[in-house]
Amino acid sequence: MDLHPPDAVREIARRLEDAGYETWAVGGAVRDALLGLAPGDWDLATRARPRDVRRLFRRTIPIGVEHGTVGVLGRDRVLYEVTTFRRDVETTGRHAVVEFADSVVEDLARRDFTCNAIAWHPLRGELLDPFSGLDDLRAGWLRTVGTPAERFAEDYLRVLRALRFAGHFRLAIEPATWEALVAATPRLTRLSAERIREELWKILGKTWRASAALSLYAASGALRVLYPELDAAVGVRAPGARHDLWTESLLAVDTLPPARPLLRAAALLVAAARGAAAGKATAEDAEEGARTAAAIMRRLRASNADTERVARLIRAHGDFVPLEGGDPAIRRWLRRIEPDLVRDHVRLEAAFWRARFGAAPPITAPAVGADPPSRARAPASAAADFVAGVRRARSVLRSRPPLAVVDLAIGGGELRALGIEPGPRYGQILRDLLERVTDRPELNTREALLEIVRREYVR
Repeated sequence: MDLHPPDAVREIARRLEDAGYETWAVGGAVRDALLGLAPGDWDLATRARPRDVRRLFRRTIPIGVEHGTVGVLGRDRVLYEVTTFRRDVETTGRHAVVEFADSVVEDLARRDFTCNAIAWHPLRGELLDPFSGLDDLRAGWLRTVGTPAERFAEDYLRVLRALRFAGHFRLAIEPATWEALVAATPRLTRLSAERIREELWKILGKTWRASAALSLYAASGALRVLYPELDAAVGVRAPGARHDLWTESLLAVDTLPPARPLLRAAALLVAAARGAAAGKATAEDAEEGARTAAAIMRRLRASNADTERVARLIRAHGDFVPLEGGDPAIRRWLRRIEPDLVRDHVRLEAAFWRARFGAAPPITAPAVGADPPSRARAPASAAADFVAGVRRARSVLRSRPPLAVVDLAIGGGELRALGIEPGPRYGQILRDLLERVTDRPELNTREALLEIVRREYVR
């Protein structure tokens, strides 16, 4: 069997084998190739110790020598991880203490799921599958290696990995594995915020139909443990809504591309924000929703920049382009949303607009594999209004209107030159001028604004 790895994989394996060190390709690339998917990073497991690997290859990086991993730079300038066979000697529920082993079977036995415990020999084309992972893949099952409860207890991150793999690869979680997974969810709080965030970001950033995995978060109880604000949105409907808040967010997430994980995170957290605001849409409720989303982002140790952007998107959620009032109303809308956010805001609103006319994804069944929910057509007038509003806003934005005080043709220096004493009055004058040029952008010239100031503000 040939899984068609890069030539560098065979070259690295050949050098190790020629030196007397058994070497296999392992991990996700093998699994993906067997599924007919484009493999990601190719990893190698070998009997060679780290010092042997560094001796055999000129260009290496000590990625995790204490754990047996050395990065080898191939001739294709790609870094390949080469790791010594390992076995677990102690587990804590968060990290395992390992020692080097002499057998690839020992190495495979410590892995989480059977589909990840398959090795392939790059030189002989031999497949080594001691735990029937290939049979499970063909049957559409996700199953642990060994006893499920023991495997999850070794590292509770495997609970989240199971949910992600089942959703991403459209696998059903084998019943005994599902039962042990559900029982293990209360102990997810032992994981670090960074590990929890990384799993969520992998769902949002790598899986088109993220709702499959996220639905399993709800069904397993993981959502209740890690994201109680989101769990509280399950089953809660806004007046007249077709779906509950949780379902709307899942549909919106699926509408957005994985290349925009932060935007997808905002779509997901809209459920928590609207739940905190009881589905209402006043300015005070929007602010409360933004605070709720920001609190979740901070709990996940997201960056300040990402946290602020998500909060701003959620604060603006539901604020549609006005269809009445002409260009001045649209310019005020652009000021409120802020130009740097407009593109993502429109994408987010479009995602929820579509979600509200679609069918609900499953939120309770542990098995995954149903086709994506169908989308019903929205009323033609609503579609036309939405598209017209977005097009008009884009047209106005292209004219580069003044939308902030810094866009005015004059500033504090000119006010000072007119004899106005520095102080809070400066801000009030400039805000007043911004209001005027929002209505009439042609007034935004130095001469016109100075004339207004002389006439109305200089005593």
